[in-house]
Amino acid sequence: MSRILLVEDEESLARGLQFNLEAEGYQVTLARDGQQAIEFFDQQDFDLVILDVMLPYHSGFEVAEHIREKTQQLPILFLTARRDTGDKIKGLKVGADDYLTKPFSLDELLLRIERILQRKTWYRQDDSLHLKLGEWEIDLEALQLKKKDLKVSLTPLEAGVLKYLLKHRGKIVSRKELLKNVWHTDSEIETRTVDIFIARLRKYLEDDPLNPHWIKSIRGAGYMIPEE
Repeated sequence: MSRILLVEDEESLARGLQFNLEAEGYQVTLARDGQQAIEFFDQQDFDLVILDVMLPYHSGFEVAEHIREKTQQLPILFLTARRDTGDKIKGLKVGADDYLTKPFSLDELLLRIERILQRKTWYRQDDSLHLKLGEWEIDLEALQLKKKDLKVSLTPLEAGVLKYLLKHRGKIVSRKELLKNVWHTDSEIETRTVDIFIARLRKYLEDDPLNPHWIKSIRGAGYMIPEE
């Protein structure tokens, strides 16, 4: 049974979501504000956090930052009533895996949850669990980048993007291809999401993220890791 931390301060929505998620077989812990969410996260183990942006005491962004300080491996799905693209981008930059804009259908939420939970292990399948990129070793089992004494933790989606680019090393990979094969969607997530995940990986891998050596941007086409 997957354990979900649901953080939502709107009473009717929170209770409705909790009821329907539990009816689907999930174990749900409901937090009504940002402070309570942090306390529950610090005290319990979860498989997924569903996190509203606008919360009392601590915003969803602050809660996500607290989570990412402790772990990269716990998926975060943001809920927001705003249609401001800036909120979506900020959520992804602080470490979210996905977002959903209110109002949304229950079926869409359940589908997003199912896909996120499926992605928790897919990046480890079919290939070696240890890949190389220059001096970097990519450990897909531990979700880590390693170089000499340096270790950097990855989220499952970051590992998935890096693995896919390495699998197609020397070839241009379009944003659409990454969305289809890593996010497993054709249109639900904006292509800006891919750019933000690439920026996150460059921050880890590159000495100069603005002049990348490993993950190249191919104007109008996508991204590529060049052959050594």
